[in-house]
Amino acid sequence: MKILAVCGSGLGSSFMLEMNIQQVLNELGIQNVEVEHCDLASATKDMADLFVMGKDIAEGASYLGEKIVLESIIDQEELKEKLRQKLTQFGLL
Repeated sequence: MKILAVCGSGLGSSFMLEMNIQQVLNELGIQNVEVEHCDLASATKDMADLFVMGKDIAEGASYLGEKIVLESIIDQEELKEKLRQKLTQFGLL
């Protein structure tokens, strides 16, 4: 499985989100998931199985596949809860 952290422009916030996703995966004991980051303009549907982004760019990302939309990209608890739900749907938890 591959997860792509996406931000609106540049790569700073998506890189931070990538690190936070990796930390949550480690806490959950999930090791067979690849995590990368990129900007919205470069993201394509075939780049990942799951896309994680803030609500500010979610509408512009409707062409992407399965998504986690965060109210706050710095809220670790929100990320952990939503990631746990999606990983359960994917059968990884």
